[in-house]
Amino acid sequence: MAEMTVNEAGRRPRRFRHRSRGSQVSIYLGKFLRMFVYQNEWKVLPMAAVIAGLVAMVIRFMLFQSMEGTMMGTLALTCVGIWNGCFNSIQVVCRERDVVKREHRSGMHISAYVMAHLIYQGMLCLLQTGLTMFICLKVGVAFPRQGMFSSSMIVDIGITLFLVTYASDVLALWISSLAHNTTAAMTVMPFVLIFQLVFSGGMLTLPEWSEPLSELTISRYGIMALSAQADYNNSPLASVWNAVVGMRDREISGSFTVGEAAKLLEDGENPTVRELRDMEFTRTMTVREFARLAEEQGVIGASELLEPFGDREVTATFTLGEAADYLLTEPEAESLRETEVPYKMTVGQIIDLVGWEKTRTVLQDTMAENSFVEEYVQSRGNIGFCWLVLLFYTGVYAALATITLEFIDKDKR
Repeated sequence: MAEMTVNEAGRRPRRFRHRSRGSQVSIYLGKFLRMFVYQNEWKVLPMAAVIAGLVAMVIRFMLFQSMEGTMMGTLALTCVGIWNGCFNSIQVVCRERDVVKREHRSGMHISAYVMAHLIYQGMLCLLQTGLTMFICLKVGVAFPRQGMFSSSMIVDIGITLFLVTYASDVLALWISSLAHNTTAAMTVMPFVLIFQLVFSGGMLTLPEWSEPLSELTISRYGIMALSAQADYNNSPLASVWNAVVGMRDREISGSFTVGEAAKLLEDGENPTVRELRDMEFTRTMTVREFARLAEEQGVIGASELLEPFGDREVTATFTLGEAADYLLTEPEAESLRETEVPYKMTVGQIIDLVGWEKTRTVLQDTMAENSFVEEYVQSRGNIGFCWLVLLFYTGVYAALATITLEFIDKDKR
């Protein structure tokens, strides 16, 4: 990294001429590209393809389909990005620590060395991200067509995945700068991955005290951005409905009073109850039977008056709501309200009364409302904020790697 002239005797240097930072960046970048070709570092690309293929085959029927599927899919994609990024650079500095130390003493600028790594690793992460998105498409992941920032959701999600991968890559670069050998770096790596996944807040409900730790993770903002892009809050919650369907043959038995049944039909604000109240029933009876009912309700002399028409049939139409209101308000129906009605039916038969499609819609919408997460709202503000945080963390890790390597000369000899 430095040019040295010698005296005529060829015994000692007379002066040093250090190259500029820009020249050093290009030299080291060329070195890393040669290592990519000739030292088999290109193998990270087929490894990334295999990982992406395995994950895509699992999430292709879940992502963008339901809340649970979207959460599992975004967590899986975030894990792919973190895994690729971390293992891209976890050994790149510590394995040549002695070389870096020697060249630094000869005039190498640490900032140029780190910048060359950042450019090279950025190119590598971009290739891995493109490969991952291509494989997801080929496997059959159904991405929405319209993105929030571009005309394609694939591009938007690709940007998020790249930022997650790159931030993880630079984090691992910093760890590699701290470690004195590859064994130490690989020992630390599993703890970093576990920390990123456990405190992401994706699949595990975290206690309140862990919130500051969660905000320090790359995974949290990757999941937030991907969930917002996948419109998590407007997806149905399928697990409850699947559990109900699984119990459709389970029998339920007991008893209820007529008054209790009528009470359930009072809530006219509930759309399902309102539809039940509007259901019409038709009853056909003879005039004699009708007269008897009228006398029971206090119409004295109805039987004598209607006796000439006794065998004729009459038809009465009423709604379920009218019947329920009558049972709840009329004093004459008090004894009927206390009448117990035994029942024995399956969950499926109960749902048949309301309708399977209506029951599923009500259950999924109600549970989805209770699972609403403000951070996952599909908006440019939420997604852009996550992108900025990931870029900020990338810059912080790059600065820490530079500062750490500035003290490389203090290593014990």
